[in-house]
Amino acid sequence: MVQINNIKIGDGLPFVLIAGPCVVENEEITYNTASELKSITDELNIPFIFKSSYKKANRTSINSFTGLGDKQALEILSSIGKSLGVSVLTDVHSEAETEMAAAYVDVLQIPAFLCRQTELLIAAGKTGKAVNIKKGQFLAPEDMKFPADKVASTGNSKILLTERGTSFGYHNLVVDMRSLLIMKDIGYPVVMDATHSVQVPGKGNITGGEPRFIFPLAKAAVSVGIDALFLEVHPEPEKALSDAASQLRLSNVKNMLIELKKIDSIVKAE
Repeated sequence: MVQINNIKIGDGLPFVLIAGPCVVENEEITYNTASELKSITDELNIPFIFKSSYKKANRTSINSFTGLGDKQALEILSSIGKSLGVSVLTDVHSEAETEMAAAYVDVLQIPAFLCRQTELLIAAGKTGKAVNIKKGQFLAPEDMKFPADKVASTGNSKILLTERGTSFGYHNLVVDMRSLLIMKDIGYPVVMDATHSVQVPGKGNITGGEPRFIFPLAKAAVSVGIDALFLEVHPEPEKALSDAASQLRLSNVKNMLIELKKIDSIVKAE
């Protein structure tokens, strides 16, 4: 079990929602999305961690939006955390970023493509913050033991492991639901990323996606007994500056969570 402020993740507890826009586009969209998600999760009694990347270091095109600027975006995230009383998660991409971001947020996320970077993992662990490691599209689930061991070597056991799909040919991802159970055996709470898992990567100058599969994948993962659900959410996904093709529309979140909570309560009551 991992505790992040007042939220406990794992040990058969109800799932936690980790959700928010892919990237901090501006203060208004980021705050309004966080506020609406907080309102929904409060009503449904679902623990909530707000997620948004303060910058995007991995983009398909040189012309893609990468961020407002590190300090400005991190200050927006910190302000949202304080004003709404929510824990906040963001990505880090280098050793230097871990110390900088740790001053503003509660959870540091290791992007999937960087999950084998030893120095990054150790630096994240040394901050004492919770660390969410996303499984690389190229890794078998049992191999996530090794990134987790690197963070744990710092004395930090606040580790989450996230499934986000595995490369299946050049332009597709597939989710093997067995991976959720295999990663749980490593000993840390397991998260399902139901939005990155529907991406269609590397096709043209932007990453595509098939959002119609978000809900089915989320239902399947909750049926397996995940500890947390990760969703990238945007008020108008078609206008999003990053991951426009795979984010969940904010207006669809509540009804989806109502159904997922029903499944979760059945599965964890067994």
